[in-house]
Amino acid sequence: MGKRFDPAGSHSANLQYATREETDARGWSIAAAFAAAACALHLLFVGRYGYFRDELYFAVCGSHLAWGYVDVAPLITWIAHCVRTLFGNSLVSLRFLPALSSGAKILLTAWIVRGFGGGRYAQLLAATLMFFCPIYLIMDGYLSMNSFEPLFWMGAVAMAMRIMSGGSPRLWLLFGALSGFGILNKYSMLLFGLALVLGLLVTTGFRYFRNPWIWLGALIALVIFLPNLLWQVSNHFPTIEQLSNSRITKNAYVPWYAFIAEQAVLMLPLAVPVVLAGLWFLLADEEGRRYRFLGWTFVFLLLEMLVLHGQIYYMAPVYPMLFASGAVWIEGKITASGRSWVKAAIVVPLAAAGIISLPLEIPILPVDTLAAYAAFWDVNKVHVENFPLGKLPQQFADQFGWEGQAATVASVYQALPAADRSRCAILTGNYGEAAAVDYFGARFGLPQALSGHNEYYLWGPRGYSGDVVIAVGLQLGVLRSLFNDVQQAATIENVNAMPAENNLPVYLCRMPRTPLVQAWPRLRNFY
Repeated sequence: MGKRFDPAGSHSANLQYATREETDARGWSIAAAFAAAACALHLLFVGRYGYFRDELYFAVCGSHLAWGYVDVAPLITWIAHCVRTLFGNSLVSLRFLPALSSGAKILLTAWIVRGFGGGRYAQLLAATLMFFCPIYLIMDGYLSMNSFEPLFWMGAVAMAMRIMSGGSPRLWLLFGALSGFGILNKYSMLLFGLALVLGLLVTTGFRYFRNPWIWLGALIALVIFLPNLLWQVSNHFPTIEQLSNSRITKNAYVPWYAFIAEQAVLMLPLAVPVVLAGLWFLLADEEGRRYRFLGWTFVFLLLEMLVLHGQIYYMAPVYPMLFASGAVWIEGKITASGRSWVKAAIVVPLAAAGIISLPLEIPILPVDTLAAYAAFWDVNKVHVENFPLGKLPQQFADQFGWEGQAATVASVYQALPAADRSRCAILTGNYGEAAAVDYFGARFGLPQALSGHNEYYLWGPRGYSGDVVIAVGLQLGVLRSLFNDVQQAATIENVNAMPAENNLPVYLCRMPRTPLVQAWPRLRNFY
């Protein structure tokens, strides 16, 4: 006997399907609105202060395209090269893609929320957390691999979730491609990948290792990463040396308990309960059983960072999945309790706290007002590097003074006799000072800079003899060990810059004790 057609039942099913579609559409509308607002916010204040130290360096490295660099994976330099070629050297061109990435992270988080089964309120809560998350607001404000890193991590998570939900195992190929390019963006992708593999192995996810597609995905990741790996081998793994030196000389020591506690500053302190709820959902709640591997991924990643003494912001790319899982868990509890008023009681304080902290992450305020605001909140109490801090938080202080440095160096250079200018080298103490000369120097008629710091060391002395050198950022004792005649010619001043870049002497050096090419190994400085 054939199945009886039930019009009422069919109508009920259609209504449920329509309701689900409507809920999804509204959820995506919420995420899209937050994503657009995030992009607009960054673009609105894109040129408020100035160029950031690292983005100048990445831009210059982009003029020397290679499969590897001493202190950075190559993808960010390729991005810098492309945007400068297509759109020029302005701040807007350099920071356009990071601004877009702020919106992309919100949309990707919305996708993960939907994968966890979240509805409209979960989308609202997760989008609010993503929009006001301090570390993302900071990292999306300038060109950096940190801006794109969460997209690779969470893209891999989204693919793994889709596979766990019955998606095609061929998605492991896309997972592998995302992982490969994620490694080319930043090597921490290797740590995240290891944590995720361990998370799969200690849960029911271990069964996927019997599927050939996951191994093909791993092969794709290796093929993408291989040219960079070969570069590291041929250059004797300089990145490992640089990271090891940084841990000793550059990075601030943070004990394990402070590392964990300071995560709250990165994500917004009021977001901590949501993150803990997300961990509970992934590790203990029955509704999150299918995605238990993600909870263990977080645990293993945290252990890796503690063992390796990673900087506190190294955990930042993992938080979108915890914002998403926490939002879904909270939404479920509110729905079950029937206390809908709790929804606003959670979102409103989060938004208020985010608005209060916003000037500490986005260049909204005039400089003096920002300095007073930062002092009020004592933000310099949390720092990731061992350098003295000035009146501004480091992410803002490092946006001041670079063009002025190039101009001061140019004034010394232009004052030289023509015969000296033709053979004069510009030697700097770090890549920020060198990149400032290279990025802004063309308009002042400056030659390319030299430095023993990181990638600049590999570019060598560029054929200069060292007979005439303008030196910036090197200690006087070091210069006197290299030259018989060292005279101060100018001083670089910018009270808003990092203290190490303010009141900076510019020296004119002559009569080298040895040719520069022979002295070059003494200037080598990887940190």
